[in-house]
Amino acid sequence: MKRVASGLPQMIAIDRKSSTPLHKQIYDAYRVAVVDGILRPGHRVPSSRELAAELAVSRFPVVNAYAQLLAEGYFKSRAGSGTVVSNLLPERVAPSRQSSDRLQLRSGPLTIAKNMATLPPFRKPSWLQGRGAFRVGQIAAEEFPLKLWSSLVARHCRTMDAKAFDYGERSIGSRVLREQVCNYLKVSRAVRCEPEQVMIVTGSQQGLEIAGRVLLDPGNSVWVEEPGYFFAQKALELAGCHLVPVPVDKEGLNVAAGTQLCRKARAAVVTPSHQFPLGVTMSAARRMQLLEWATKNGSWIIEDDYESEFRYKGAPISSLQGLDKNGRVIYVGTFSKVLFPSLRLGYVVVPPDLMDYFANVRRAVDLGPPTFYQEVVAEFIAEGHFARHARRMRVLYHERRNALVECLRQEFGSSAEVLGDEAGMHLVCALPEGTPDVEIGDRAAKEGLWIWPLSSAYLGTAPRPGFILGFGSVQKKDVPGKVQSLARLMSGKK
Repeated sequence: MKRVASGLPQMIAIDRKSSTPLHKQIYDAYRVAVVDGILRPGHRVPSSRELAAELAVSRFPVVNAYAQLLAEGYFKSRAGSGTVVSNLLPERVAPSRQSSDRLQLRSGPLTIAKNMATLPPFRKPSWLQGRGAFRVGQIAAEEFPLKLWSSLVARHCRTMDAKAFDYGERSIGSRVLREQVCNYLKVSRAVRCEPEQVMIVTGSQQGLEIAGRVLLDPGNSVWVEEPGYFFAQKALELAGCHLVPVPVDKEGLNVAAGTQLCRKARAAVVTPSHQFPLGVTMSAARRMQLLEWATKNGSWIIEDDYESEFRYKGAPISSLQGLDKNGRVIYVGTFSKVLFPSLRLGYVVVPPDLMDYFANVRRAVDLGPPTFYQEVVAEFIAEGHFARHARRMRVLYHERRNALVECLRQEFGSSAEVLGDEAGMHLVCALPEGTPDVEIGDRAAKEGLWIWPLSSAYLGTAPRPGFILGFGSVQKKDVPGKVQSLARLMSGKK
């Protein structure tokens, strides 16, 4: 009878009827796992006592096998850390297993969903692969109140009860957080909602995905901003939608142009408070036109309230949803920019008659968001820390934005136009026609500058060149040097 060790990447099967000694069976199993790359360098293996107990064998064959693996350089013993797979492996030898044990290629055709077959593979662009100067979406991490946050996390760890280990009260999120989000949105964004309309999601991207599953059928036409947000476009493509790029001007999405392009579009996805990437704010007239279009055609508006918390000129702009009297707007927001992106918490405000549909999709997707950090965030908001932190960061980002605008104008003068500098954590540096912004973006990434080419945000054939520059993570004192580096890069100088 074979005895198999559990909890290991490579299963070790002991056959007591085999003529091969036990220590050799253990040695062979580990050696093959290392050679085949199943066990990686630095991977910790069980102690000889633990493995002997798992296999129900004497400790001696395990000790002998480990001694041989250590002697041949497959394992390395670390004081206080036990035994791990060595980083300095001997020359690889042919695996001892028969090829029939390996994964075989499928013999039949590749059968996947039709919309996946037409979706181009996602290859992360160079300007989204690193962390540092001008990377869009990065926050001033060094300014986050980590000590305060850690104390709230520790407090919740100490007070966890049996309910905290369950799935949570509802798939739409913690009641206490939904109440706090509702109160916050009513006051700061003039959103019309009750806690029963708020769904907690893992960031705005999931909010877009769920809205797409509820509202859109494959083949539906959807207005998207041109230029627009790459990841929103991908979510709609995954739903099988036909994207209709509608131009954005100084007043935001051009509703008249959208009507000419496709009057009967099923939905429009917009960022009216701070358009990505151009940073413009949709005018009141355009907002009313968009709502009128949606009401007349029975269409939907998905409002992504992108970076609305950080506005540096004029009074705060109220949400589009707050103007909607016919239940045509689905409002999406996130904590990623005010708190931090890896928190993966956002929210969707849903018209009451759609809430059951959204909840059903949510249950099918992942049964509900994790509850622990929802309650931490709810307390962070309730105790006033969220509002104080947002105010402090608004001042900080304003300073960094001013420094960046000044340096760009000094370095580039009239050859570059600064757009969208009134709000948010990024701005656009528009460049003369013909500037190879994608090529420059690739070169910049090698120099540690993470500049997003503006032309890559266009779906159409007439993109405008330039750079989308995030300033959230660039300290004010570092801005001049980083802009000078960008100028040198563009001029071809070393």
